[in-house]
Amino acid sequence: MWKTVFPYMLSGISVGGQYALIAIGYTMVYGILRLINFAHGDVFMVAGILMVYMATALPLYITIPLVLLLTSLIGFLIERTAYRPLRSAPRMSAMISAIGVSYTLQNLVLYATGGLNQFYPKIPFISDSVRISGATTTMVTVITPFLTLFLAGALVMLINRTKLGMAMRAVSKDFETSLLMGIKIDRVISATFVIGSFLAAVGSVLYFTNYSTVIQTSGAMPGLKAFVAAVFGGIGSIPGAVIGAFLIGICENLIKGLDVILFRLGLIAKPLGLATFSDAFTFALLIVILVVKPTGLFGEEHTDKV
Repeated sequence: MWKTVFPYMLSGISVGGQYALIAIGYTMVYGILRLINFAHGDVFMVAGILMVYMATALPLYITIPLVLLLTSLIGFLIERTAYRPLRSAPRMSAMISAIGVSYTLQNLVLYATGGLNQFYPKIPFISDSVRISGATTTMVTVITPFLTLFLAGALVMLINRTKLGMAMRAVSKDFETSLLMGIKIDRVISATFVIGSFLAAVGSVLYFTNYSTVIQTSGAMPGLKAFVAAVFGGIGSIPGAVIGAFLIGICENLIKGLDVILFRLGLIAKPLGLATFSDAFTFALLIVILVVKPTGLFGEEHTDKV
């Protein structure tokens, strides 16, 4: 039984780590601006497209850092052009702008690629096969959870022990008072978008190493699942986003293997096609969380003074 379940668990932990790197971007932006950055999944996709094209002209040891840098710059430009001018506008305006940025990125990639699948370059070492407890997988599956936890830990340290982190926490608690106290709000928000986009680019390298092709809609489903993970963990909480992402990744992959597991247990005689519901589970979980605990596992309740 362990040999049957373990490969799905392993894959789920890996995918959960990749969702976590995207979810952190959602939760950071929401924590400061109270805005859901719907374009974040497309930033993740653009990082994959940049890797595809740049790897044809440059060696990978130059391409990977350059993709991380360019993706961070894209995050900065999105905040500067699409969100900053709407800082004092109603929240709905910023949300519509986020949706507009999302479709703009998708259409730019559609124009560049013609809608054809782009094959992701094979990255040495992390693409290599490895056997763990009888299961064959790739090195990226092993590396992802450790790298995710390291980056999340480094981000928590930055937020708790640096001036930038102190400014982020202050802006998150009280936007207007932070401005009056002399905190440079624009710099803090730009830094938030840069960090979130950088982590999305790291997640993109890990994710597309396993999935191998990129198209203009490749960021939609991972982005939505990462958003659900952020809500599940308590949007605004970085540890919550990471834990939520790992739980969703594991459950999603166990559902994909549910037919095999039930067959091995002798509970079913033939496949029932239960893997079809792996995506539906994620969004069903979101509905349950919003009904039972709207703030998520680690979210804080916000009270308004009257």
